[in-house]
Amino acid sequence: MKLIIQIPCYNEEVSLPVTLSQLPTHIDGIDEIEVLISDDGSSDRTIEIAEAYGVKHIVTTTHHRGLAKTFMAGIQRALAEGADIIVNTDADNQYCADDIEKLVKPILEKKADIVIGARPIKDITSFSPLKKFLQFAGSKVVRLISATATDDAPSGFRAFSKDAALALNVFDNYTYTIETVIQSKTKGLHIVSVPIRVNSCFRKSRLVKNIFTYIQRNSFTILRMFIIYRPFRFFAFIGGLTFLVGVALLVRFMLLYLMDDGNGHIQSLVIASILVSTGFQTAVLGVIADLLSINRRLIEDVQVRVKKLENK
Repeated sequence: MKLIIQIPCYNEEVSLPVTLSQLPTHIDGIDEIEVLISDDGSSDRTIEIAEAYGVKHIVTTTHHRGLAKTFMAGIQRALAEGADIIVNTDADNQYCADDIEKLVKPILEKKADIVIGARPIKDITSFSPLKKFLQFAGSKVVRLISATATDDAPSGFRAFSKDAALALNVFDNYTYTIETVIQSKTKGLHIVSVPIRVNSCFRKSRLVKNIFTYIQRNSFTILRMFIIYRPFRFFAFIGGLTFLVGVALLVRFMLLYLMDDGNGHIQSLVIASILVSTGFQTAVLGVIADLLSINRRLIEDVQVRVKKLENK
């Protein structure tokens, strides 16, 4: 059983030595543990430090592409190197490396495909009350949309079985965390959360430069992923709501028409007609989007089969 610990990096020369020095060298049930650095075009000594610490696998790019693409590049390389389990952790040493054993245990026991480390959000002193609230609220929304028991959706400390890693597709350029949770249910992957510990960070999060921008981008990601992976529910909800409002206005028009002997209130009829028509068209759009979603899933099934052949 081979475990590869992948670390996405972007100018991490300060924190990377500490992160690498604390990684486990032995875990019960694991025969091999290797480290992979997925570098996102660092301009400092990140690569040199990784090589000095004997990191076996290094993925590099000539320019800065963002966390999501860097994460997926690491996943693809880890699969090519024969990983049975892939653990993703941050280069800033935010997560306690000793808890990697907690992440891999449910996968070793065949109880999960993806394991997410749930941080003790309430106890993290570096998080403001607003950030703590947003973390809880965001995870709650993701749980509802994805129908998974995810306690800490934005957590980047997670483990993937080989089958889960093969099935992953990340469309978002901002982050992979929320998208991989939402898509897991549609791919038949089982997610569990385990409590983990955190360390004091070397630096502020580069992903959360501005709390309002972070909310905006994550909200857009959640909405986009919901449309991609639950298109019929999305369009059926909007279409059904619009249709019902139109019907209500139509009933209002009929009542006023009968009460006023047919005088006035034509505006209700016009608006009702528009809403009923729009609602019906939106529902039809939902059916079409669902058919496209089915086609996408078929293509992804073929993609997984091809990946399995390539990574035998």
